[in-house]
Amino acid sequence: MPERWRTPFASSEAVHQKMSTLTRRDTGPELALRRVLHRRGLRYRVHRRPLPDLARQADIVFPGAQVAVFVDGCFWHGCPEHGRREHRTNGWYWPKKIAANKDRDRDTDERLIAAGWIPIRIWEHEQPDKAADRVAGAIAGNCCRPWTRTNAGQSREEGRIGPPTRRTARRRLGLGVVS
Repeated sequence: MPERWRTPFASSEAVHQKMSTLTRRDTGPELALRRVLHRRGLRYRVHRRPLPDLARQADIVFPGAQVAVFVDGCFWHGCPEHGRREHRTNGWYWPKKIAANKDRDRDTDERLIAAGWIPIRIWEHEQPDKAADRVAGAIAGNCCRPWTRTNAGQSREEGRIGPPTRRTARRRLGLGVVS
């Protein structure tokens, strides 16, 4: 158990109330991104583990395209534009905590990439439309990867009719059809 004096504390009762009511899921930036993605016709899973053995959840998951989207808060994940460099309260705690969050994010990305997934990190200050463009581009690129012998034989009963073509992916994303 950590020593009592090393436990972070709130600088005031108002700060304590604010910090204790922060949500981990369904944040404003996440909901805005989900609305834009849904409006574009993209369907997804919310707050799921992309990999069964990964004890971390992505905010938005596209299982078929193997794309995992994480909407990261600027403070908690050390945004280079908006993350704090100095902390007036609990200055001994926050730099280590944020560094640990960044290390965990890097580890998560490496594990997903090793498993063939595309991790996308979106900062909470990014515009939802631009973030949705990045997500749609990753889906379009990953939907059209070559079919292998192991997954090419899946039947209609197993939920897969056949390999998606680049034309099908572009049509689903509303990008127009290229001949």
